[in-house]
Formats: sequence, C-alpha cells, structure tokens
Amino acid sequence: MSARRTRRGILLIAVAAFWASAAALSQQPGGGGMQQQPQPQQPMPGQAGSPGSPGMPTTGSTNQSSLGDQIFVEETMQDNDAQVAMSQLAQQKSSSPDVKHFGQQMVKVHTALNSQLLPAVKQLNVSAPKGPSKKEKKQIDKLEALSGAGFDTAYIQEMAKEQQHDLKEFKFEAAEAQDTGLQQVAKADLPVLTQHYQILEKMAQSHNVGLGSKK
Repeated sequence: MSARRTRRGILLIAVAAFWASAAALSQQPGGGGMQQQPQPQQPMPGQAGSPGSPGMPTTGSTNQSSLGDQIFVEETMQDNDAQVAMSQLAQQKSSSPDVKHFGQQMVKVHTALNSQLLPAVKQLNVSAPKGPSKKEKKQIDKLEALSGAGFDTAYIQEMAKEQQHDLKEFKFEAAEAQDTGLQQVAKADLPVLTQHYQILEKMAQSHNVGLGSKK
C-alpha cells in the first residue's frame, strides 16, 4: 500500500471464531488444528457488547470533527473494501485451511465495519468510497493471478502490511482525533489491532513467510 497520509482500520472488531483460529494458525499449513470445538460467539460490530459499539461519533461530541477525522473515516471504508476483496480471493485460491478460514473471517469483519461507519459518513459529511483505490485494485489483480502456496505467501504479506499501517494510523487517531467518539473507539480497539497482527505473525511462521518490520 502507498505511504500516503491516511488513517485506516477503525472499529476493527473480530468474532470469536476469528480469535479461535489463532491456535490453528500456529500449526503447519493444512494441519488438523482447524477442527475446533465451537466457541461462544462474540458480538459483531455495532451489536450490544461490542468494544466498538459506543464509539460511533454523535452530534453530541465535544469537539468539531477535523479534516483528519473525515479522511480517517473515508479512507478506512475504502481500505475495508480492499481487504474484503483480497480475503474473498483467499477463500477461492488458497490451498491452506488456515488461510481460507482467516480470509472468511476478514470478509465478515470488514463488511460489518463499513456498515457500522455509514452513520459517521453522514455526520462528518464525507463521501462513501465505491470500492478500493486504483492502487489497491492493482494489488488485488496481482493476487488474483496467483493460487496455492504462491497466493498464500502474497496474501499474508499484503495483510501484514495492512495491519502494520493500521497500528500506526490507529495510534495516531487515538491521540490526535478531534472527534471525541472516534478517539474513544481508536483507544478501545488498539488491543484488537494488536491481536490481528499477532495472528498474522503466527500464519507467517506457519507458512515460512517473511514479514517486513513494523515501523
């Protein structure tokens, strides 16, 4: 992804099946660890009890929203679209159960996140993006041309880059957001972003995939 000054990754909340997959991801590709006991399901984004549910900005927020907050919401939705597209390909083209499962959960999560952001789109007077950016579409096209182990490597690396960038921008929003609602969500969801990246690191180890260092 480009080094543009964007902010992404708002309200990343995972379902329990997503976190339950962490144990499977630490095993060898295609291992039997994917067969697990059903876990109690946590709320999806926007449902009662979800860590991000209180965080949607409201007209009662203390501060007026800055341009940075508007960019944060708009480009987060665009990034969600890109990650959904990449993860849909993971379900189709991966040869590994853990990668397929990870992709399945990412589609659910990021689709729900964009739905949850729609009220913020209206309040902050931003335009909801229609799909990934041109640069993101090029990355998706590259993934689409791959399959099997080659796809797994590229997909894990792309998603790791996303999480590295998300952590950086999410920390910035937690500290600098002008909208108090967005700031609260950013602070609440930093541990979730960390868990996402930890799962990706386990997948990378399992598949012998090198990841770039976090900046």
